[in-house]
Amino acid sequence: MGLVLRGGCAVVLLAVGAAAGLATVLLHQRGWGLALGLAAAAATTLALPRGWWSRVAFMLGWMGAVVWAMMPRSEGDYLIPANASGYAVLVGSFVVLLVALATSGPARGSRDDPGDSPTPT
Repeated sequence: MGLVLRGGCAVVLLAVGAAAGLATVLLHQRGWGLALGLAAAAATTLALPRGWWSRVAFMLGWMGAVVWAMMPRSEGDYLIPANASGYAVLVGSFVVLLVALATSGPARGSRDDPGDSPTPT
């Protein structure tokens, strides 16, 4: 896949991740919104192909929305309150980010793995 195409995919996935993260932040006070948002983030992360341009781009967009929501608003309050559902959004987001980072490299035994050299027979 070309560098320009991967860059375009990364930008689109960054925007989609930010939109999904913002939707989860806005609906996390409802039990179904929190569960659906975190499940969608985990499923999307695992469904995307391995790589920095796909999984990590999506989760960076997601985390960007969550971090933006953690900043205090002009009224002095926060979009993510310090309660159980607020902490669940934060912890769940970091867990999915860690999964995306841990699984972003090439799969074991794949042809992309530089350590996988064929043995002469």
